Amino acid sequence: MAAMGFYTDTTVCIGCKACQVACKEWNQLPATNGGQVTLSGNSYDNTVRLSGENWRHVKFIEQFDANHNGRWLMMSDVCKHCVQAGCLEVCPTGAIARTEFDTVVIQQDVCNGCRDCIAACPFGVIDINPATNTAQKCTLCYDRISNGMVPACAQACPTASIKFGSIDELKRMANERVQQLQAQGEKGAYLYGADEKMLGGLNSFYLLVDKPEVYGLPSNPQLPSRNLAGGSVFSALAAVGVGLAALVSFRNRGAQREAEERQAATPPEAAG
Repeated sequence: MAAMGFYTDTTVCIGCKACQVACKEWNQLPATNGGQVTLSGNSYDNTVRLSGENWRHVKFIEQFDANHNGRWLMMSDVCKHCVQAGCLEVCPTGAIARTEFDTVVIQQDVCNGCRDCIAACPFGVIDINPATNTAQKCTLCYDRISNGMVPACAQACPTASIKFGSIDELKRMANERVQQLQAQGEKGAYLYGADEKMLGGLNSFYLLVDKPEVYGLPSNPQLPSRNLAGGSVFSALAAVGVGLAALVSFRNRGAQREAEERQAATPPEAAG
């Protein structure tokens, strides 16, 4: 089975949020955050981030000077379905699994809500859904693609900013689009997460025209295992330090007790 995923061309995103609505409708997610309707004050972004109730999130980045010269950057964000997935690596119950499409899903009947996956995701994708108390995120519409259908968000996108298909075909299309944009003068166009250097490759990758941090993406996301070697060294050093401190404390206590015993055994007239 060929690996499947998303290629998101941010240059044609119009910020309509049709993908967000379609995702919520198909997956029966609540329309509001915890029943609260709030205005974030951050441009047209009121969902603020991906969460257990928001599996798609449209970002609005305003780049304007004092004279109102500039541009809008818009991006529909989602789970990256990493080839090397930190969430899958740390899950203690086996709730997080890789499908035959090379996508990553959380099995709700196995998840115990421990939150290990939340800390392990370098993109801040996963969160607890308060209705179920389990970790939830995009499934890449596993139920739809298993039946030959297109994911709800890609189906609803009016500009084809979100494209679904085999990873090989998406990469071909994305590279052609980058070349087209660069030929038209957009020299900053590039692909984020389309090669194996980033967590083995992202099965949901992006065409961007500014630095990843501008879009709220890490420039060099890391797996939790990358920190194991350094963490082990520090843990070992800490253990040695604690052991030495305990040894010194034990010796000091022994010397003090010895002195007290000698003093107790000395007759008062000899001590005087």
